[in-house]
Formats: sequence, C-alpha cells, structure tokens
Amino acid sequence: MTKAELVDAIAKSSKLTKADSEKALNAAVESVVAALKKGDSVRLVGFGTFEVVKRAARKGRNPQTGKEIQIKASKSPKFKPGKTFKEAVNAGK
Repeated sequence: MTKAELVDAIAKSSKLTKADSEKALNAAVESVVAALKKGDSVRLVGFGTFEVVKRAARKGRNPQTGKEIQIKASKSPKFKPGKTFKEAVNAGK
C-alpha cells in the first residue's frame, strides 16, 4: 500500500476529505519522528511501539574488496507490533 492508497483508505473510513486525511497522516508521521528524535518511544495500544535502538560501533568488511572497515555507532528506528495487531494479521492466514 502506498501513501496515496493509505490516504484514500483514511478518507473513506473517516469521511474526511483526501486533503484532510493527508494532513492528518503527515501530522501523525511527523509526531512519531519528532518523538523518536527526542529519544522517546511511541506506544499505540493494540498497534505497537516505535522506539530508537542504539547500534554500537563495530568492524565490518567491504564485500567487494574484503577489506576490514570501521562502522560508526548509529541510532535506528524499530517497530514492535502489539499483540492485537499480530493476532489480526495472523487471523488472515
């Protein structure tokens, strides 16, 4: 599903205009990103949790040359689905 398809689905189910649905979606995404940038996690009960995990600096290998390289420490966003969400997805099997 693309962002445009998601906006259409939101508009249809909420009876908002597509423009308002897109604004709402953009605001939600921006809010999640802002919270993660601050180091907070975002918990949506029944859906899941967005959080930031820290990855330590480590040694890696360049696959083309085989030369050892140093990979910098970084932060990475992580999503952990909630129980209700997992059950809903698995019910569709």
